[in-house]
Amino acid sequence: MSLGNSLSCARKKAGMSQEAVAERLGVSRQTISKWELDETLPDICQSKKLSSLYRLTLDELIGFDLELKEIEEAIEHVSEEKQKEIDWTKAWSKKYPILAAYQQEVDTGPYAAKLQEMLASLKAGHGYSDEDAFLVLKDILAQIWNKG
Repeated sequence: MSLGNSLSCARKKAGMSQEAVAERLGVSRQTISKWELDETLPDICQSKKLSSLYRLTLDELIGFDLELKEIEEAIEHVSEEKQKEIDWTKAWSKKYPILAAYQQEVDTGPYAAKLQEMLASLKAGHGYSDEDAFLVLKDILAQIWNKG
């Protein structure tokens, strides 16, 4: 996504018009439009004002991804109790059907036993809680996947 797109998405997410942003920054609406169309770039001072106005860090503003930001906000606002109620396998199965099918095809017992051993080893060897050991193991799997 271009910087202009990022600026436009962040402005819209903040519920502001180009006119309102221009007024707050002391520039013309055309200047905001040119930034959002990637015709020109805001200087560092204006960029700082934009990030403050949109309640984003400069890094977030530069790489603003509305979909990613909405997902992150949704995760932050879901309580622990509600997260426990969600059937994550069912939810992710809509995107990845294998998650609904594999349990009829794969004897998970041997895999579960090995994973339990790894979790116990992480807990005993490093003093991790159940959740932390699970997250470390999940992250190790993700790293293997990303290298593959």
